Amino acid sequence: MSQTLKGVYSAVATPFDTNEALDEQGLRSLVSRTIDGGIHGLVPCGSTGEFAALTQGERKQVLEIVLDETDNRVPVIAQTGATSTREAIELSKHAEASGADAIMVVAPYYEPFSIAEVKSYYRDIAGSVSIPVMAYNLPAATGVNLTPKILGELVKEVPNVKYVKDTSGDFTAAAELIHEFGNNISVFVGWDTLFLAALFEGAAGSVIGAANVVPKELVAVYDAVQAGRLEEAHFLWSKLFPIMDSFVSGGYNAGIKGALELIGYSAGPQRAPGQDMDEERRTILSKHLAAL
Repeated sequence: MSQTLKGVYSAVATPFDTNEALDEQGLRSLVSRTIDGGIHGLVPCGSTGEFAALTQGERKQVLEIVLDETDNRVPVIAQTGATSTREAIELSKHAEASGADAIMVVAPYYEPFSIAEVKSYYRDIAGSVSIPVMAYNLPAATGVNLTPKILGELVKEVPNVKYVKDTSGDFTAAAELIHEFGNNISVFVGWDTLFLAALFEGAAGSVIGAANVVPKELVAVYDAVQAGRLEEAHFLWSKLFPIMDSFVSGGYNAGIKGALELIGYSAGPQRAPGQDMDEERRTILSKHLAAL
């Protein structure tokens, strides 16, 4: 699929069985349900996909299953970032060879790398493939903040960095990206509660874990904005916002997997040490989901 990526992309959760083994059938079912909900694309092995708890072999397996089940119905972006450039390049080459439409690369994490080292990481990974690259800014987890200035420089230096997923939660930075660098890079905002605001501001779309749970509803908001039906978009969003707020108010993956269980599409537990959400949060989320 050679196309400009835009719209609502699901940050695909990774289903596990009760022994925390990869649940292939659960993953296939989740992918098909999400596509049936009208989603514009899928992003496996991201943060919602618990990539840091997967082995390299499992990450490749998850992507292959998602690509097979998707069967070219929507674009698939593989998250291939890693703690070393070597591993990220191996995963990125595998993604391209397997048929992924693009790769999303989280900034290197754990080690406090310099900006020069981070740029080198992106330059080397992007240079190893011919498909587009989405830079993934998640400073709370990586310790590296890809500011608009840094991303603007990176786009000039690395031609196939075409997209950015900004999950900084800093709407000022997201707006600066959209308005100052929007001609060179398409901006996807990944902070759930900023979904509508980002679309109003002109974002290309969102990569969002909530799409595992409410794909139809998020796409309806997106479609209303694109059609200029702003009052409708705001009304639809007003019903979704409490759910989005619940997701970001505690452990995010616990919220997504807990919500899937509540609506009858269990994706199993998180891998330890991740735990299920507590009963108070479950009760609140159940109430919000029932109000849709």
